[in-house]
Amino acid sequence: MSREGALVVMIGVAVVLLAVLAWAWVRRTRRDARYSVPVGELPAGAVETAVFSGLYVATTRHDEPLERLALKGLGFRSRVDVTVTTAGVALDLPGQPRIALTRDRLVDAAQATVAIDRVVERDGLARVTWRLDDDTVVDTYLRPQEASAKALADAIRPLTSTGSDS
Repeated sequence: MSREGALVVMIGVAVVLLAVLAWAWVRRTRRDARYSVPVGELPAGAVETAVFSGLYVATTRHDEPLERLALKGLGFRSRVDVTVTTAGVALDLPGQPRIALTRDRLVDAAQATVAIDRVVERDGLARVTWRLDDDTVVDTYLRPQEASAKALADAIRPLTSTGSDS
C-alpha cells in the first residue's frame, strides 16, 4: 500500500472513531437532560470561609466514579474556583453560570484517588457528594491547585449532612 493509501485509511479510521465518540456523547447528554444543576447565588448573608482554585474533574453517579454524567455546566473538565461559605459551596467554572450547592444539598465531602480518566496520587482529589433537584445523589471531583484535597474536603465537610452537628 502506498503512503497516500495508508494516510486515507488512517483518516477514515479517525473519522469513524470521532463519529462514534460524538454519537456516544449525544446519547449521554440526552440521557442526563432530565437532571438540572442548581445555578445562581448562595443565600444572602452567607459568610465566605475559604476559597480554592483548581480543576473541576467530573461529576458522576454517587459511588460510581467511572460513570460520568453530562450535566449542563458540568460536562467537561475545566478550571474552577470553589467558594466555601456558611450557607454552602459555589462552583465557578469559566463561561458557565455559578453553581450554588446550598447546605441542604450537600451530603458529604471526602478525598478520592480516581474519577473517570483521572488517576492521581492517593487522596489527591476532593469528592463532594450532593443532591440534584430530583434528590439524585452525585459526586463531584475537584483537584485543588494551591491547597490539598484534604484541606478542601475539610472546609466543606462541616456543611454536609454527614459532617454537620445539626
